[in-house]
This record gives sequence, C-alpha cells and structure tokens, in this order.
Amino acid sequence: MPSWSSSSTVTKTPKQRKSASAASLSSKKETLADKAVADANDFFWTYTEEPHRTRRLAIIKAHPEITKLCGPEPLTKWVVLGVVTLQVLLAIYLHSTPFFSLKFWGIAYVIGATANQNLFLAIHEISHNLAFKNPLANRLLAMGANLPIGIPYSASFRSLGVDGMDTDLPTAFEAWVLDSILGKAFFCTFQIFFYAIRPMTVYRVPLTKIHLLNIVVQLAFDVVLLRFFGVKSLLYLLLSSFLAGSLHPLAGHFIAEHYVYETITPKARDPNNRVPVPETFSYYGPLNWLTYNVGLHNEHHDFPAVPWTRLHEVNRIAADFYDDLPRHESWVMAIVRFIFDKNVGMRCRVKRESGGRVVGGGSGWTESEVQN
Repeated sequence: MPSWSSSSTVTKTPKQRKSASAASLSSKKETLADKAVADANDFFWTYTEEPHRTRRLAIIKAHPEITKLCGPEPLTKWVVLGVVTLQVLLAIYLHSTPFFSLKFWGIAYVIGATANQNLFLAIHEISHNLAFKNPLANRLLAMGANLPIGIPYSASFRSLGVDGMDTDLPTAFEAWVLDSILGKAFFCTFQIFFYAIRPMTVYRVPLTKIHLLNIVVQLAFDVVLLRFFGVKSLLYLLLSSFLAGSLHPLAGHFIAEHYVYETITPKARDPNNRVPVPETFSYYGPLNWLTYNVGLHNEHHDFPAVPWTRLHEVNRIAADFYDDLPRHESWVMAIVRFIFDKNVGMRCRVKRESGGRVVGGGSGWTESEVQN
C-alpha cells in the first residue's frame, strides 16, 4: 500500500454515540441495514454552519468590489451550442460503426465523454441562472444542453453536506458495502448510476412542469435520432454519458470536490473536537478549460452567482482567503488515491445534521432553497 501525503491537517468529528442503555439494546445481532446505519457514525460529522456562507460574508466585507462579478455570462450559450452540435454530428457519423469497435469506444471516451461532462457542468452552471437574466430562458437552454446526454437530466444544487438532503453524499449503506479497494473501484466506474439513484432514496425533488417538459423534449429528440439514424447514434450518446461519469479524467471532479483527503488519526475521532473540517477542495489545473472552471470549487460555492469566466478573478481578488485552502493538483491522481489509499474512502465526507445553515437550526427548507 503506497504512502500518501496529505495536503492539509484536519480533524474528524463523529456523530455523538447512543446512550449506554440504547447501546446495550443494539448489541444484539444486527441486520445488514442496522450495520450500515451504525457505520454512519464514521463520517465526518459537523455541527457548524456550512463554510461557504461564512467565508462569502467575510470576503464581501473585506473585498466589497467582488460583488460586481455577479451576473450572466453571454458566452455560455455559444459554448453549449457548439458542444451540442459536435455531439449530434458525431452521433450521426457513427450510426453505421460497429458498437464494439475500437473506433466507436475511442471516440466515445476521448471526445464524447469529455463533451457530455462539459454539458453536465453547463447544465449546472445554467441552473444558477448564469446564461441569461431570464430564468425561463436558462431552463430552455438547459434542455438544449441536455439533448446529447440521452436521458432527461435535472441539475439542481443541494444543501452542502446536509444528511438526507445532499444527494452527493454516499448513504451509510454505500459506505459500508463499498469502502474497500474493489468497492471504491466499482463506485468510481459506475458512480453516475449512484448519482442517478440517490435522489429517489435520499431527497426527491418535486416533479414540476419544467421537469415534464424536459422529459417530453428529450424523448422526442431520442425518437427522432432513432428514427432517422438508428440505435447506434443513440447508443453513442448514452455511452458518452456513462463514460463521462466513470473512470475518466474529468470525472475526477466528482470525487475531488468534497471527499476529505486526510489521514484519520485517533485524535480526529475525539467527539469533543470541534475544529472545522475542510469539506470543499479546489483544483486549478488545465482541465478547467473543459469544465466551466468547476475546479475552482471553493470559489464557486462561495459565490454561486459568479459565472465560470470570472471565478479566477474571485480567486485573485480574495487570494488571502483561498491561497491556504487545501487543493488537488490532479483529478486523475484524486481518483487513484481515492481507490487505493485506505485513509480515503466512502466515509470521508463531511455530514451535518438536518437543518443545514446551522445544525439544529430547523428543517423548514423551501424547494427553492434546496434547488438553489
């Protein structure tokens, strides 16, 4: 097992244990589900406010000019149009290419997966109303960006780390079953399916007219593609989406952004230790050119109203806040380390009790807050 270096020093705050009487009752033979729930205590539990709001307020106080960076980016719609056109043309080009050929899979992995990952992140960017000022125009553009993905896809930003609400968080059952080298390799290979299934079991976003329109538009596009160009054209788009969320360099951002890449020491398990745990990690490398600067993830979470083209300016203005934060130098190495480092795994996510802003602050969340 290789020895991995840490980028920063953090501590782990487990969820407070059950009372002695409850523990004695639960000492009986556990079912598989009981074991998974018990292992939920091995996550990084925190009782602090999510850090991005706190840092945002501090940055605005120190650098009020940063708010001038907020607002839509006109370039976004043209990038989306270009990538969608590229994928549709490639789908048509491959309509007669054997599915199990090196050419088909090579194009799908190198170009298709890169393009569809770009569209995943375009939809996320658009979900913050950063392409147009008009919300409806943003939703319609998102539906257009959705077309090469092949299935109706709704990008909504969750409450960071809130157990039972943030569908990026692995469930306790996932953590218990998959927290091994083989399990983590399986997760990294098929993680796109985990992101698709979790919303059905964790927090179900209400089905709206916009969701229904998205489904109708997407199915109509798929039917037209099948009717005029055949099944292989649609398979190319679906394969591109799968590979975009599998063992692909750009898929490293899923893991690199919010998993805590730190060695767990005995001191970190002290339930009385309340030192905040860094829960968002940035990446400043060249792959940001293909991914709407999603690597600048602390900056994005701190200022979700700032578009992708201005996130580097956020970092420049508030360098005194960002320079010392932990970061990744490589998304590929983030995947490799996640799989092979025993100190990094499914449980290395910060969770906060339901309430969100401050743990215990209540559960009165509105739909708009959940999707913002």
